[in-house]
Amino acid sequence: MKGVTTQQGRDTLNRFKMEAANEVGVNLKQGYNGDLTSREAGSVGGQMVKKMIDSYKSQGSH
Repeated sequence: MKGVTTQQGRDTLNRFKMEAANEVGVNLKQGYNGDLTSREAGSVGGQMVKKMIDSYKSQGSH
């Protein structure tokens, strides 16, 4: 998690990632997840981006 400088930030991002993985049905473990397929990893990343965009839209344009 390059660029996240506080433990609280890392913890928050990790919870967000686990939540996104759960929503798309990917079983993430704490720590190493190098055994995921590209499709599974992409699904988690895509869900995270979708949630961030939805959150931004719900806050209104800035």
